[in-house]
Amino acid sequence: MPSRPAAAPNLQELVKLRRVRDRMDREYQKPLDVEALARGVNMSAGHLSRQFRLAYGESPYSYLMTRRIERAMALLRRGDLSVTEVCFEVGCSSLGTFSTRFTELVGMPPSVYRRQAAQATEGIPSCLAKQVTRPVRNREAPADGLP
Repeated sequence: MPSRPAAAPNLQELVKLRRVRDRMDREYQKPLDVEALARGVNMSAGHLSRQFRLAYGESPYSYLMTRRIERAMALLRRGDLSVTEVCFEVGCSSLGTFSTRFTELVGMPPSVYRRQAAQATEGIPSCLAKQVTRPVRNREAPADGLP
């Protein structure tokens, strides 16, 4: 039996989804999972995932990892922490998963980014460096590994 498409979120659900997204933005370094996020807004995990994807175009996990990678990029540009330290600082518990996701979003491994970012953003105020080095979503990183 074919499943029917999910209905678009209504206004009350959009408010809840925004609350979830704001929580991920605030607490990205904490261990968050879809079940915990869903409980916080009185939704089932499956319903939250479906509605979040409809509203924002990506899964809650993907959104959270993008936030973590953005913060990791800033920490790596600073240059005073190792890749492993940055991984745990942003809330990732697996260096392998962190490196894989970082490479998918940024187009290069975190260790390479750390070396290149120091040179590329030299002399640029950090508020501008953050904007020009923001990762792209939905696997839009160039295939050749160049930013």
